[in-house]
Amino acid sequence: MPAPVSQPGIDCLDPAGYDAWYHTPRGRWIGETEYALAARLLAPRVGDSLLDVGCGTGWFTRRVAADDLVATGLDPDPVWLDYARVHSSPALSWVEGDARTLPFADASFDHVLSMAALCFVDDERRAVAEIVRVARRSFAIGWLNRSSLLYRDKGRRGGSGAYRGARWHTAYELRALLSGLPVRNVKLQSAVFLPSGTRCARWLEHGLPAVLPWGGLLVLHGEKA
Repeated sequence: MPAPVSQPGIDCLDPAGYDAWYHTPRGRWIGETEYALAARLLAPRVGDSLLDVGCGTGWFTRRVAADDLVATGLDPDPVWLDYARVHSSPALSWVEGDARTLPFADASFDHVLSMAALCFVDDERRAVAEIVRVARRSFAIGWLNRSSLLYRDKGRRGGSGAYRGARWHTAYELRALLSGLPVRNVKLQSAVFLPSGTRCARWLEHGLPAVLPWGGLLVLHGEKA
């Protein structure tokens, strides 16, 4: 599983370049918008444990920890994990592992988060089943949306830049991935409708309901049955 690349406009796959993008005005807005959607769906309590699957440089893992959750980041790439360790608090945990065979016992974490990492994983269904298995209460999985402006710009003909090789899904396809798994109260919402990050895009983002399935990021949320 390659390092996750979920955000529009990233054309550099090295850890430093990826992480630096979040410090740009556009990158910070998109990252915070995506995180806000996932956090609303998960509704964690202070002190809850959370696993970030496909954490890459750990931006979302660190963002979770900033909300006083006990965060663990998992990624298969040791180079990206080394970057995450160096640039994070010692209180965070980092584990090298495969999303398809998570090295944790059943119900190990209150919540599991994965932000557009499974788009690069072979056998997505198996990875989703693993996420459900290790979640105690709920999970939120972000995917690249084939019914979005972002797909028209970055996803067609095999993808461009950091999106090359990524799989893009429809809402119907994502719901099907949960078939037969022990989940309930499944929700599917989206964010980043206009990935340009302009003032107009930010204004529209606040006015468009997340239930509209056209944002660049689709987040599939469910509770453990």
